[in-house]
Amino acid sequence: MTGTVDLRVATPFGELAALQWGDPAAPPLLALHGWLDNAASFARLAPLLAANRRVVALDLPGHGHSAHLPEGVHRYNNADQVDHVLDFAGALQLDRFDLLGHSLGAGIASLTAAAAPARIEKLLLIEGLGPLADDGPQTLARWRGAYAQRGAGRRLPRVFASIDAAVAARVAAGGLDAEEARPMVARNLRDVDGGFSWRSDPRLRLATPLRTEEMQVRRLLAGIEAPTLLLLAEPSTPYLPTALMDARAACVAGIRVERIHGPHHLHIREPRKVADMLLDFLQA
Repeated sequence: MTGTVDLRVATPFGELAALQWGDPAAPPLLALHGWLDNAASFARLAPLLAANRRVVALDLPGHGHSAHLPEGVHRYNNADQVDHVLDFAGALQLDRFDLLGHSLGAGIASLTAAAAPARIEKLLLIEGLGPLADDGPQTLARWRGAYAQRGAGRRLPRVFASIDAAVAARVAAGGLDAEEARPMVARNLRDVDGGFSWRSDPRLRLATPLRTEEMQVRRLLAGIEAPTLLLLAEPSTPYLPTALMDARAACVAGIRVERIHGPHHLHIREPRKVADMLLDFLQA
């Protein structure tokens, strides 16, 4: 088994970066991180899976060391992210692979599995099933608010005097302690005058003008053909209420849903427990 390997892959979008663990000849597992995280989100979990899989954790576009949107393009969207994932897998010559996602990455993984069922062997989801959706009442306000943000993604980045200061800022945002946050923070920093700033594209923080309607999301989820495991935090996180997750899970044939006591970043706080459940599902 090899250690951690940095990858750089040319795609139609631009260069995408990734971290790889495990034997390159082992069955591939592609991992997608959450919003404003990066491939180092899987630094605790991936080594526990690497005895059985070649784990490739992608920096999604705009995150980590991957390319940003070109100038003049205002926002990221989930449909484009599905293309980026499939292009990345194609560049690695992964014709069929297991797909793992956390949070935003779980939403993108769900949509990818629905779009290209022949490519996905098994689908592994942590704290997410489908993207955030529109339930109607905020549609117009969200639309206007998003366009009121035009140009906001070009603000000067925040500068931190030290890596520790950046880690403290991430800890203050909630959900992780300093030891848990440090690998992702370190991967997301670049040297600037006076210290460090975030590598991630500021446009990732801009609101999405138009979300997919909830019933459309459920119809897409019904198109998932891969055997699917969904791990959810207990107690449930506010943006993943139990009733919603149960309704979405009911759309996916044969899905297995498990709940683990812990925070949103289950794979960071409980890597051994999560790894055991993933491996049990992968080897079934």
